[in-house]
Amino acid sequence: MKRLFFSVALLLMSGMAGAASKAVDGKTTVIVLGVDHASQLVARNDRPALLAAFLAHAKPDAICIERSPEAFARNDYYEFTYEVQDVVVPFARRNGIDLCPIDWEPPVEDARLGFGLDLGTAPELRPASGFQQFLSFPSPSHLTRDLFHADDARNVERIAQWAATPAKRAKDDLPRRLYLYRTYLQAQRVAAAAKAHPGGTLVVVVGEFHKRDIEAILGDAADIRIVQPSSIGKPTEQQVRQQERREYRVAVASFNLLGVQSTTGNIDRAFVRETVHLLKAEQNSPEVRLLETCLDLLETRITPAVAVDRYRSIATDAGDARFTWTGVTDATRLDSYFDPFGNLTVRQRAVLETARELHRAGRGEEATGLQKTLDSELGQRKQAQLAGYWERYIVPSAAP
Repeated sequence: MKRLFFSVALLLMSGMAGAASKAVDGKTTVIVLGVDHASQLVARNDRPALLAAFLAHAKPDAICIERSPEAFARNDYYEFTYEVQDVVVPFARRNGIDLCPIDWEPPVEDARLGFGLDLGTAPELRPASGFQQFLSFPSPSHLTRDLFHADDARNVERIAQWAATPAKRAKDDLPRRLYLYRTYLQAQRVAAAAKAHPGGTLVVVVGEFHKRDIEAILGDAADIRIVQPSSIGKPTEQQVRQQERREYRVAVASFNLLGVQSTTGNIDRAFVRETVHLLKAEQNSPEVRLLETCLDLLETRITPAVAVDRYRSIATDAGDARFTWTGVTDATRLDSYFDPFGNLTVRQRAVLETARELHRAGRGEEATGLQKTLDSELGQRKQAQLAGYWERYIVPSAAP
């Protein structure tokens, strides 16, 4: 009994000592996880559940996200920051973790003055290439990206060199100067969040280009301890499986199979196939059947004629079902940031995919009839976008 009492006393004393040392130290641990926005959707070793498992593993008191406080208060996010609005924010809210928006962006008027356009508003038809094009990851290196990619300074050396080198002409230097100012303010907001959580742990999820500068700015702060994410270690596979969610899998499948990523030829097919199989095992809905058909066609497991039959069957069965996840931020538009037709229902998408295959088979008149059917179901703005994107993505390009 004495030994038991002594053991319990030691346990209590050690717990009190830990709390006391934490209070005496007072430093807030800051872990800056640099990300490539939305790359979680193409890279198995950077996938959504892995990010969520890392957050659970780090046990943060607060998570800092790349959005301004004003926009965050409106529940308004950059459309391409999948990891923020679809992984980090829901994870934090499920687990009662504080969220700290740390970004800064110039007022619209200033952006127009400096760049000649509103940086946050997409054109009616997104361009096929260049600024505000549909997001895709065409480089094979994207598929092998690791959760801790940005911990290696060599992987972000290019942006470090750019940030340190003024443009040859001063009038062309606004992007670099704005980047430096923006990152500095991000760091100051991280510092404020650290002060609000003394002795606690902050995870900062931010674009990898900002990581090194934020760490350098905060490096001399007396109340902050910078810790590299990789020093915490990767979650185990079991921990990752515990964080898996159906919406993560739908997002991975949709991005790779419905968006312009499907046209790049740069897809981790084993990762996507496994994802679709898991979705099918959970529920073989019309949505999943459509995704599976797209994948089978991409891998030439079925002929276009078989695909047409499947799409028609899906259209019949889908009713008014919508996709689980689309990435659409403006419901009045037809597109999302990665998919020209992202705001269609499952039935409408099956009709569109039928038309795509009919065009490829030289049955243009039938395909045009389906276009008219879709057109009749859309409002004026979506009709105009359907017409523009149809010519670009559905009608086969003429042979040179």
